[in-house]
Amino acid sequence: MEILWSSLQSTAGSILLPLILAAIAALYFIWKRTDSSAGGFFNHSTSTLAMYSKDLTQMAAEGKLDPVIGREEEIERVIQVLSRRTKNNPVLVGKAGIGKTAIAEGLAQAIINKKVPSDLLHKRVLSLDLASLVAGTKYRGEFEQRLKRIMDEIIAAKRNIILFIDEIHSLAEAGGAEGAVDADDILKPALARGDLQVIGATTAKEYKEFIQKDVTLDRRLHPILIDEPTKNETVDILRGIKRKYEQFHQVHITDEAILAAVHLAAEHIKDKSFPDKAIDLMDEAAAKVSIEEVDHESAKDWPQVGVAEIQSVMQEWESDKIN
Repeated sequence: MEILWSSLQSTAGSILLPLILAAIAALYFIWKRTDSSAGGFFNHSTSTLAMYSKDLTQMAAEGKLDPVIGREEEIERVIQVLSRRTKNNPVLVGKAGIGKTAIAEGLAQAIINKKVPSDLLHKRVLSLDLASLVAGTKYRGEFEQRLKRIMDEIIAAKRNIILFIDEIHSLAEAGGAEGAVDADDILKPALARGDLQVIGATTAKEYKEFIQKDVTLDRRLHPILIDEPTKNETVDILRGIKRKYEQFHQVHITDEAILAAVHLAAEHIKDKSFPDKAIDLMDEAAAKVSIEEVDHESAKDWPQVGVAEIQSVMQEWESDKIN
C-alpha cells in the first residue's frame, strides 16, 4: 500500500510540477507584458504617469469600457493618422459631449481585439487626467515638473504609449505661474522627435484659439472633425450601451424608454449634445428606478425603466433649470 501511495505521489508530482511551473511562467509573462508594454517603468507606487492617467487598453482588456457604437469610420481615421510618418498626432475636434473620448476608447478596444496595424498592436492608450495634474500646483514650476516627469516616463517607454489628452487646449493655459515654462513647450520637443504620440480632443473654437495660433504645435498635430450623432445614430448608441447601465443599476431598460430619452433630450435640452444628453437621461431614470426598488434576487426580477420614468426625470430636470 505504501509503495502504491509513493508511486501515486511521484506520478502526481511529475504531472503537476510542470503544470504549476507553466502557470507561474504564464502569469509572469502577463505581468511583464503589462509592465514592459508601458516601457518597463510602471512602478505604480512611484510612477507619475500612473498617478495621473488611466490605462484605456487595460480597461478594454478587462471589459470595463462601454461598447463604441457608430464610430467605426472615426476610429479608422484615427488609426490612419497614427500610422503616418509625420504629423501623426490626431486631434479630435468637435462639440463637447459628442463622444470624442469614446473614440479613444474605441481605439483601445481595437488594439486589444487586434484590429489595428502591426505597428500599433503593442501600444497602450493612456488617458491623461489633466485636472488632477494641475490640481494643487500653486507654486512656480510645480505643474511643469510633474509634466516633465511624465514626459521622461513616456520616453522611457520606447514609443509604446499613445497619450490621450482631453481638452488638449488646456495645456496652453495650464501652469501659468509667472516665469514658468508653458506646458505645450514641454511637449513640442518630444512630439518633434517622435518620442511622444498623442491623441487630443478639443472644440473647434479652442483649436483655433490655442493650437492653430501656435505654428510649431499645429504642425505636429492633425485635426479630425467629429460630427454630433443624429437622433437615429444616438438611438443605436443607447441600444448598444444599455446593457452596461442595466447591469450597473439592476434594471431593465425598454426600447421605448430609449426612444423617449432621445426624443425628449432633442426637444428640451438645447445646450448639450448627443449622445451625452440622452445617455444622461437614461442613466438618471435607471438610477431613480433602482433606488426606489431594491433587493432583487435575480435579473428576471429587476424593475423596468419605461417611458414614464424617462418623462419623470425630464420633468425634474426642467424644474432644476437655472434661469
